[in-house]
Amino acid sequence: MGEAKRRGDAGLPPRMKLTCYEISADPINIRPAQPERAWMDASNQGFAYRCLPLVIANAHGWEILSPASFEAEWNGSNALDAVRIMPLTPFGDYPPVMSHFGEGVLTFHVLGLFRTDPKVNLFITGPLNRPKHGIQPLTGIVETDWAVASFTMNWKFTAPGIKIRFEKDEPFCFFFPVPRGNLEDIQPEIKSISAADSDTYHAYAAWRDSRSKFIDTLQIPGSEANRAGWERTYFQGARPDGVRGPPDHQTRIRLKPFAR
Repeated sequence: MGEAKRRGDAGLPPRMKLTCYEISADPINIRPAQPERAWMDASNQGFAYRCLPLVIANAHGWEILSPASFEAEWNGSNALDAVRIMPLTPFGDYPPVMSHFGEGVLTFHVLGLFRTDPKVNLFITGPLNRPKHGIQPLTGIVETDWAVASFTMNWKFTAPGIKIRFEKDEPFCFFFPVPRGNLEDIQPEIKSISAADSDTYHAYAAWRDSRSKFIDTLQIPGSEANRAGWERTYFQGARPDGVRGPPDHQTRIRLKPFAR
């Protein structure tokens, strides 16, 4: 029995496909995005990892890794030659990075043509929650269900005279699929919290009061909040009143690697 039929018999939707066609003799290096960040490791007692939304976002896609180490610097001009690139390891047959657009933009070549299911785009940006001094990733959305052109990953310098560095195998691109048109189908609205259903309102009020008490007593030695150190209910998939969230609550995300 094929996988598609097994999933159909189980009431599950077909598994989404995501394919990368290599377009160069130089291989493309893609991996599931990693949840760790150096600045989070260095935070006091690793407190940054207590922010579950941050951790999930870090790993919510795949990363393309730099094939070489290099430094680059922008002199402030909008000319093509205003970005100076200094290889630190061999670039191979095709330069992986260049000044292509001017305007203080550093361009990475992505040596793959991506193909998604019909009506599915790719959201493309730099690695999330990984700031880099002097340069910032630009973000794009590509209709990868039909486009036959590869895309580039671009970073814009934020100030002249700052030498930036990418190491070999450092992620320079982060991407994940998004269904096309879903946002336009959404009808957003704003209401007073008092208009929420009774369960939502009272659960929010309980969290609000609990949070206020926790903050007020956190620095009091021996208090319950001081002993706990941080509030764990969301991380544990529960409300302050003990009601559990949905069974598919995630504390980590495990993406499949690209198989060759």
